[in-house]
Amino acid sequence: MSAPAPAADPKAPASQTGKAGIVGKDGAPMVLVIAGEFTMGDRVFGPVHKVYLDAFYMDQYEVRTSLYAMFLKMNKREKPYNWQFVDMQADGDRPVIGVDWYDAEAYCRWAGKRLPTEAEWEKAARWTDGRTYPWGNGRLDKTKASYNWDGKRRWEGYRILSVAGSYETGKSPYGIYDLAGNVWEWVADWYDRDAYKNSPTRNPQGPSAGEFKVFRGGSALSHPADITAALRNRGSPTGRAITIGFRCAQSVPKPSPTPVRPAR
Repeated sequence: MSAPAPAADPKAPASQTGKAGIVGKDGAPMVLVIAGEFTMGDRVFGPVHKVYLDAFYMDQYEVRTSLYAMFLKMNKREKPYNWQFVDMQADGDRPVIGVDWYDAEAYCRWAGKRLPTEAEWEKAARWTDGRTYPWGNGRLDKTKASYNWDGKRRWEGYRILSVAGSYETGKSPYGIYDLAGNVWEWVADWYDRDAYKNSPTRNPQGPSAGEFKVFRGGSALSHPADITAALRNRGSPTGRAITIGFRCAQSVPKPSPTPVRPAR
């Protein structure tokens, strides 16, 4: 029997409880990504194609270490790689790392959510105009994302990761942070290099099976070319790395049909 999900955090920002967002069961703010069409893929990770997605909610921030600690406390799961070096006081608002795909999927399910599909992740990052980065097509600089901007970054512990919400000018038009850099993010899809060639144009779910799972967005150790919003990466679903974390998504409930009353 799985442990119950936590109640919503009463201290969650009020601005996220309005029309444009909700607070998830784990207390994390989620942002509404409206239904509609967007451009997916680019000339390298293509082909470029149009995709229609139903509305969904996406975590505004990558899942934080403090939230994952709460999940571990309520569930008997293996601790993330490098967990012994976490200082919860100093690192609680930094993204959790060292989790495999199954860990990420289990957390999202526990929180009443799910991992985003690859298409959902890309729409959240690229908006509807096929932009290169979440903030647009402008010049890439270190004020917009946490990445290896000078080619000299090395792993120096959790302090190399940014606290949630650090890059205000790097958020997407939906108001979602760190979709470029900081940590790679697991998504739901199995990886297939040619997936876009035969992908449905409406709510694609990715291949039904595969060897690797997709992760997106780049990390604090990624070079500039590796944090574009269309770039695809993959790894073993059982692999744990210091550069990979995740965020969750949630479907928008469809309204129940209005019952038709018989005429009198």
